[in-house]
Amino acid sequence: MMRKYFIFLVYLSSLSLSAQDTLDSIPSAKLEFKLGYSGNFVWNNGLNFGAEYLWKEQVKRKERRGKQKTITHQFLFNGNLVFTNNFASKTDAGIFTNYGLTWRRTNTKGKQISIELNPLGYYRSFLPETYEVKGDQVKKIFLPGRSYYAPSLSIGLGKLRKGKKLTGRYFNINLMLRTPYNAGTLPSISFQYGYRFNFKKKK
Repeated sequence: MMRKYFIFLVYLSSLSLSAQDTLDSIPSAKLEFKLGYSGNFVWNNGLNFGAEYLWKEQVKRKERRGKQKTITHQFLFNGNLVFTNNFASKTDAGIFTNYGLTWRRTNTKGKQISIELNPLGYYRSFLPETYEVKGDQVKKIFLPGRSYYAPSLSIGLGKLRKGKKLTGRYFNINLMLRTPYNAGTLPSISFQYGYRFNFKKKK
């Protein structure tokens, strides 16, 4: 028994070292993480975890009225993992993940606007205690719920904090489509508010 635990611990250690090597090989300035609230303040409130990787960046400098203005356009690959729970009716909970591309514009003052398109999305709902009847038997269903294809679109505002580990904050309005839902598609709107951060200080 002890030998099995030892082998398991060695395996976990190797995974941890491999993940750390992967993160170290990625330029810190290009990889950021985010953490925040996701929901609509009434039901399905939860937490959003995510990561962004800078793909392309274009910087434009203009001089107006004797002042130089800098506008930055960025294209970023992104991924999100969200946990939600219906605290109002206590009917269901959910977990979803999505992946896509973000366009973000940053002006001289650090104010940002962004559009995030996530064509790859998966949503899994979890229902409360549920039973099914088969003949004369009543059985409890293990992890009742449904799975959906769930693409999404977000439009957001934010603020950049240069040279900080806490690199910025964001507020997004997110539209997600769950399909197939009954005979069609179920649209849902949620809000996301949180902060982006970098594990390494920028030089």
